[in-house]
Amino acid sequence: MNGDRHAVPVPKGYRVGVWEVREHLASGAFGSVYAARRTGTDEETAHEETADGGGADPLPRHAALKFLPTGTRTPRQLHHLRELAHREQKLLQRLRSPRLIRMYETLTVDDPDHPELDGATVLVLERAEGSLAALLDRSPTPESGPALLAQVCEGLHQLHHAGWVHGDLKPANVLLMKDGSARLADFNMAAELEGTHAYTLAFATPDYTPPELLWSEIGERGQQVRPTADIWAFGVLAHVVLAGSLPLPGGTIEARCDAAVRYARGAEELRLPPELPPDWREIITDCLARTHDERAAHDTASLVRRVEQAAGTARSARLPRLRPRRWRRPVLATAFFAMAALGAATATYTLRDTDRTAAAPPSCEKPAVYEDDTHGRGYTAGWNGTWDFTIKRGDGGSQVREAQCLLKYLHGITEVGEVDGDFGPLTHGAVVTLQKRAGLDADGIVGPNTWRALRTRE
Repeated sequence: MNGDRHAVPVPKGYRVGVWEVREHLASGAFGSVYAARRTGTDEETAHEETADGGGADPLPRHAALKFLPTGTRTPRQLHHLRELAHREQKLLQRLRSPRLIRMYETLTVDDPDHPELDGATVLVLERAEGSLAALLDRSPTPESGPALLAQVCEGLHQLHHAGWVHGDLKPANVLLMKDGSARLADFNMAAELEGTHAYTLAFATPDYTPPELLWSEIGERGQQVRPTADIWAFGVLAHVVLAGSLPLPGGTIEARCDAAVRYARGAEELRLPPELPPDWREIITDCLARTHDERAAHDTASLVRRVEQAAGTARSARLPRLRPRRWRRPVLATAFFAMAALGAATATYTLRDTDRTAAAPPSCEKPAVYEDDTHGRGYTAGWNGTWDFTIKRGDGGSQVREAQCLLKYLHGITEVGEVDGDFGPLTHGAVVTLQKRAGLDADGIVGPNTWRALRTRE
């Protein structure tokens, strides 16, 4: 793929910010992703600030740089490319979740000597070890499939809970981390809900698009989508992971789209393989219900519990209530230039063959050892791998649950309360106890130093 004429050419060793470009990872029509390593000393880069001016967490040693050539092309192309970059930046800057790929900072290339790169937008993203697409190429029905599906569903629930639709869920957009956990990625098609609907680009992967959107009209603001589009895509993904094939028949994309339309109109039946376990058959059937209204009865809040039970994994934390928000009018970008932000790209990361990839997440009672490129050896209780994400009293989510597990079962601080993912007064007191033991400021806030103490057995 390095010879792809549509890739953004970035020479190995090229410097942007504190990053040095290494090998090429993936390309789309107008964008490319490269591996990168951080240059300079830890002291020089420990407190870098992001492009939006806020204080950032310490930057990792390795990352993935997503180059979007927003400084080149025609004025019309530039407008759309910038909007696509803004769409992904907006989501990743607002949402910090252990099931979403993380964005560390955004940069703009200032290099008149390289006109093909000058003015490009660069998203500095969490580095993955592979993708679900790469894993499926090696093993059509991987042993780790059910556990990964549970994590994907948790990520969708986190997105929907925050008021966003992913819009392009597929194996290439599920990245696998070094510890074997899954992250949702590629949010170029993501859209923020305005009540029950969102507006997005008229471009998606047909095999993962619900039937009603295959023939829907495109309005002035784009295509109208709802969270049930992601639920349909999850049903397709689950069938692919568990059965090794797409759920609707056809040797070509066009034939499968025709089958989807016939199915939605009642002229085609959904024929699931008999070897699928009953729980998964029911989940996939509900996700692939013929209409939006039928699918709406199975939102991700209820779906994630069913998937976790079918997969035999630990329950994810209950998400906190959200305050009402004011809806903003999203900016429309045309379908053609959606490909500019790697909509057609397939991740080509090398997936390491490890036992952890094939294993379900460990139980809360048994923290397990794992290796982190930046921080070294430590304990995890849920495979979040978080070392530097700040949580405090009043927060909720999987990271809070992992902190509770480590406090209770690694450090023996039993006064943590219920392991429920809610950072309440008991959890706050347990964190203070740990901080005092470790000689840290006893402020009850779990930041980088406290995470390091949490992940280290006394």
